[in-house]
Amino acid sequence: MNTQRWMSTRFFSFFMTWGIFLPYWSGWMIYTKGITVTEASFIMSLGLIGRGLSTLFAFPYLSGKISSKMLINVAGIGTLIALVCYIPASSFASLLIVTIVLHIFYPILMPALDSAASVLVQSKQLKHYGKSRQWGSIGFVSIGIVLTLFTGWLGDDVIYWALLFGILGFVCLSFTGAPSILSAKPQVASTEKIGLLHLFHIKHFAWVLLIVILLQAAHAAYYNYGYIFLQDIHAPVYFIGLIINIAVIAEIIFFSIADKRFDKFSVGTLLTLAALGSTVRWVLVFAFPNVIVFCAAQTLHAFSFAMGHYAFMKYLIHNIPHAQIPKAQGVYSALALSWSTAVFTIFGGYLYEIEPRYAFGGMVICTLPAMLIALAYRKLEARKEILVSV
Repeated sequence: MNTQRWMSTRFFSFFMTWGIFLPYWSGWMIYTKGITVTEASFIMSLGLIGRGLSTLFAFPYLSGKISSKMLINVAGIGTLIALVCYIPASSFASLLIVTIVLHIFYPILMPALDSAASVLVQSKQLKHYGKSRQWGSIGFVSIGIVLTLFTGWLGDDVIYWALLFGILGFVCLSFTGAPSILSAKPQVASTEKIGLLHLFHIKHFAWVLLIVILLQAAHAAYYNYGYIFLQDIHAPVYFIGLIINIAVIAEIIFFSIADKRFDKFSVGTLLTLAALGSTVRWVLVFAFPNVIVFCAAQTLHAFSFAMGHYAFMKYLIHNIPHAQIPKAQGVYSALALSWSTAVFTIFGGYLYEIEPRYAFGGMVICTLPAMLIALAYRKLEARKEILVSV
């Protein structure tokens, strides 16, 4: 089996659905279910809390009990069932319940796939993480471009059906073959009970985690309000998907060159550059709320998200033992991709109600501390290199 192709295919199929959910789901609930921006932000924030609990506790626990392939199957089926439940949901309460259930299953797929990739890299069965991960970004951007055409033609209802059939396709694909190391049930030796807190005893894990938490939290306004913000600044409806996906095109370019161009960069240097790029991105959107500047700022997604994520994966692969990778992925997904985003989704929603561009400018409350901490961590790395050379 070609593991590089297998991993690329799974990343592509999952992120194709993520490219529907992440930028469009809040807008879909607002425009088709008739809820307000504040209600949507509250629903998504509670969903993110559920997502954090799921990835922090359920994902590591199940990773120690069942194979990676089985875990992906279970999470995929649960996601599909939750999506079907959106059909009868129409009230605020029903949408809240279904969204929380969706966030229990759906986001597990992300750390599950990243953990699978990490295991394959450590076992020398996957040569390039970035090469496979870029296909996830390609899936994300391709569906966004296609979806824009259909939403402009058929309306926002098409968002739901695109996600439903996308997940159905992912579930069907997940029942096909997988590398043997991912199909095997975890051995007792690799599932010994080591608490989550043990991760924080690993050198510099807390530093790196704190930085990526801040970097990922800074995307809250963009993920939840980017779609409606573009409508507020009068972006052509047929081009909104393309504008959103400029960010992912930049991400694709980064992941396609990351293993070659950034392999020699330290984790601290990568995180510092990510924080700098993120700060510039949100300041531009805040200071110049127009379509052209928004498009230009989208290219900085290569720094704000892709470089930050790549830096964490690089740290994980080189510093986290194989048996603890699911726990590290769970902590990252819960704290960086879920709970921090939930908090700043509410914060961003409050600012958006006052003035839309304030939601984006407010994100520097995350990026500036991230930059300062990353610079401090970079100095620690440099000091370590000097000691080793001596």
